[in-house]
Amino acid sequence: MVGSHRSLRLRGRALAAGLAATAVLLAVTLLFARPGLAQLEPIVPGPQAAVALELVLAVDTSSSVSPEEFDLQMKGFAGAFREPSVIAAIAATGASGIAVSMIQWSDNRRQQVAVDWQHLTNEDSVADFAVAIDETPRFLDGGGTAIGGAIEFALAELSRNSFEGTRKVIDISGDGRANQGASPDGLRDLAVLQGVTVNGLAILNEDSSVADYYRKNVIGGEGAFVITANDYESFAQAILEKLIKEIGGVPIAEGPAPRPGRELARLPAAE
Repeated sequence: MVGSHRSLRLRGRALAAGLAATAVLLAVTLLFARPGLAQLEPIVPGPQAAVALELVLAVDTSSSVSPEEFDLQMKGFAGAFREPSVIAAIAATGASGIAVSMIQWSDNRRQQVAVDWQHLTNEDSVADFAVAIDETPRFLDGGGTAIGGAIEFALAELSRNSFEGTRKVIDISGDGRANQGASPDGLRDLAVLQGVTVNGLAILNEDSSVADYYRKNVIGGEGAFVITANDYESFAQAILEKLIKEIGGVPIAEGPAPRPGRELARLPAAE
């Protein structure tokens, strides 16, 4: 009899434990089923959207760029994306279109996303991007010229977006040589090894040798090229020509080949 009572007690405890577990499971199910709690459900990220081109526009905002010169750059970019030739070049990439973002850069530790990634597939989306450029303030004011830091930041932007481009391009525009941070040729080589092309727009208003410096130290990758603007007043025409070539993938001149295994040299801090 004692064994029989003990067996009944054990079965009762097992039954109670089973009922308790069922109650907990039911409570959890009801909790996640309540309206307004859908955000608690696990989110499985989808595949990256395929595009013909991922393009980072990197705008110089160092101390050599006056407020008026910054405005001329931004008006040049916005105007270029309103040009029928640029809209046609984007349309020619096909239904997948292109993904574009804009960053501002100066010191080695000072880079800022100015216009986050946008997917340009038709005239309306291109127009929206032009408006976003129009409305972009100057986030960084003054500081040294860290072209290597700009390339490094642009590479990070390419890696964090939700697109997968057939081509990846960093578009560096500026009016001076690097005087701070890692030497740009090392970061350029790193970009090329990752399949990224770095193009340059050299503004020659202060130093006519900047174009040659960009050719040797900044640009690289398949079809890399430099476009020059004699001053900021001619920036708009130069960036228009540059965007048409970049979006269309028109090769101009091969940039320097990457040199594997070299360490990144660092430039002295700017005065």
